[in-house]
Amino acid sequence: MSAPGIASGNAVARALHGSPLIAVTLYLAVTGGLLLMAGLSIADVIAHRQALAQTSDLLDQLRGRKGAAKNAAAALAEHPGTPFLEGPTVTVAGANLLQRVAAAVGNVGGSVQSSQVDLTGAQVKDGFVGLVVSCELEQPALQKVLYDLEAGMPFLFVDQLDVQVPQTTALSDAGTGRIRVILGVSGQWQAGK
Repeated sequence: MSAPGIASGNAVARALHGSPLIAVTLYLAVTGGLLLMAGLSIADVIAHRQALAQTSDLLDQLRGRKGAAKNAAAALAEHPGTPFLEGPTVTVAGANLLQRVAAAVGNVGGSVQSSQVDLTGAQVKDGFVGLVVSCELEQPALQKVLYDLEAGMPFLFVDQLDVQVPQTTALSDAGTGRIRVILGVSGQWQAGK
């Protein structure tokens, strides 16, 4: 007597041997299934690589690597110049700072009333030159002055901002009129450059 597994195996072999159409159809189905599985696996790997690249880009942006480089290049193109105050001495650097702030105020139609450059403070030892300027300008121009100072070159920092609005302007024209502004501005100076 023959075993049942051998008899059924022989029956399948006899059926495939007896009808080549069944054998070819079965071969094409198995080959198609294998190709489909390989294609889906490759598509899954590609999708994972794209997700990894997007996550990596997001991580770089959050860490400030790519975004900072692009923003720095855009800032240099928009505002050419050196990021530090120029001048062979701290006195010349202070004069350049005063000139830069006075130009920013003058560009919006304002006028500088008084100024004081700090050449002996604690910040000078750290390489920073400070300046306090009292000026008058139109109220809507204040934002333009602040943007010009902080976004332009050299890099300047607004350390103090006091705005005094005249009583008549505060009651009658809330959005217009000349205001008095006291600005404390500092910038870094590199000695020996």
